[in-house]
Amino acid sequence: MAMDASEIERRIKAALPDADIDIRDLAGDGDHYAATVISEQFRGKSRVQQHQLVYAALQGDMGGALHALALQTSVPE
Repeated sequence: MAMDASEIERRIKAALPDADIDIRDLAGDGDHYAATVISEQFRGKSRVQQHQLVYAALQGDMGGALHALALQTSVPE
């Protein structure tokens, strides 16, 4: 069962409450998404660490309910 964009956003927001999140369905199939996540919690962390925070928020559903997520992360300007 695929995960919809609102569920992805809800989970990320639960882990990173200050995050500004933009999610796009890349293929129109509800299975391939791109997300841009901007959070102060990323400050001082490597890109890998930033992505790990987001993946942790998805509670192990990457590769299962969520097939693909192209992720861009950054800190607020």
